[in-house]
Amino acid sequence: MDGQEPVDGGQSVGGQSVGGQADSGQTHGGQQIVVQQDAFTRWVYGRPFFGGLWLTLGGAWILLTMKASIKVVMHVGMQGVAGYLLPSLMIIAGLLILFSPGQRLFYSIVGVLCSMGTWLTSNLGGFMVGLLLGVVGSVLTFGWLPDQGPRVSRRDRHEQGRKTAQDGPSYDTGEPGTGTGIAGMASGTPQAAQ
Repeated sequence: MDGQEPVDGGQSVGGQSVGGQADSGQTHGGQQIVVQQDAFTRWVYGRPFFGGLWLTLGGAWILLTMKASIKVVMHVGMQGVAGYLLPSLMIIAGLLILFSPGQRLFYSIVGVLCSMGTWLTSNLGGFMVGLLLGVVGSVLTFGWLPDQGPRVSRRDRHEQGRKTAQDGPSYDTGEPGTGTGIAGMASGTPQAAQ
């Protein structure tokens, strides 16, 4: 027909596949799975995913240890309400970090305060495991920066510095648009006209 082969046995009419898989917007074979993984990967890297995940897991761990049947269990307050309230707030803050990363700084501060509070109210912070997961997750969230460029390793920076040293310094030609062509204006002192 137009020199194009149909996909999955469908007919090709004017560049459009009829009766095949491509007419539903899906690609051929394993390509569909790659597209879905790429969308999930973009979603994960578009937010402080691991910080929110660890904070949520820390809260869940503390709630699980509240049901421990050993004599070490502590309950503070009215029937241990604070022991259930703080880990629940940790879980909520972790989920909000995952699904609403715009307010991540506030959620991370709430998460670290709740995590530290579980030391007194919830079995020493879930026997230290939930407390550490919550604090580390909150710190990771607080330190996460959106739209950060790829990291350059020390070796690459060192090689770039060595290459610059071998090539010699680059001199500014004073062309407009370079930003540093007028030396006197950069320092704030006007230069005399010649």
